Amino acid sequence: MTGSPENNMNNVADEVNQMEADYGKNFKIIPPNDQIKELQTILRDKNTSRSDFKFYADRLIRLVIEESLNQLPYSDCSVITPTGAIYDGLKYRSGNCGVSIVRSGEAMEKGLRECCRSIRIGKILVESDAETHEAKVVYARFPDDISKRQVLLMYPIMSTGNTVVQAVNVLKEHGVPEQCIILSNLFCTPIAAKMIINHFPEMKILTSEIHNIGPNHFGQKYFG
Repeated sequence: MTGSPENNMNNVADEVNQMEADYGKNFKIIPPNDQIKELQTILRDKNTSRSDFKFYADRLIRLVIEESLNQLPYSDCSVITPTGAIYDGLKYRSGNCGVSIVRSGEAMEKGLRECCRSIRIGKILVESDAETHEAKVVYARFPDDISKRQVLLMYPIMSTGNTVVQAVNVLKEHGVPEQCIILSNLFCTPIAAKMIINHFPEMKILTSEIHNIGPNHFGQKYFG
């Protein structure tokens, strides 16, 4: 017998709170709900067509990107409305950019541009050695002033964490402080989460789910 929707959601929320407690204050899971669970289910279903996969992947990406943007620093500001009234609000602090880890991370660029029209996006290509399976960076292109920016690092699937470790190391080599990096992720395994947190305790990580088995077919199915 299943419980009521309210009890089920409370149980999921409790699990999320426990996960965040286990992985530290900088590890965040987007607030769970039935819509997100449905999207995660569709993306894992082997019978999902490629066109449906892309559509629902883009929906989940948008939710993760929007929650990632909430982690950026804001400043107070006041604007004058068309009626002449003064409205006290917020605005992004200047100097944000995105960086996608090629290739699967490029799937998240569209969602970021839909939220931030003029944001600059860099790229990192990480490949694994065929014999040693060691991950290494073979290409990186960033804005010239990336060391002064807040960086949204985009990578949808984290199984081991090795690729992200190499990507973050390159960002740090280019002068980006660890605390200025926000990792935007869709699916993360516990092994990957622990590895990333151990290597970069000051970096913020945001994902939609922690699960032992990640949908590693994501990039192939999204891009075809």
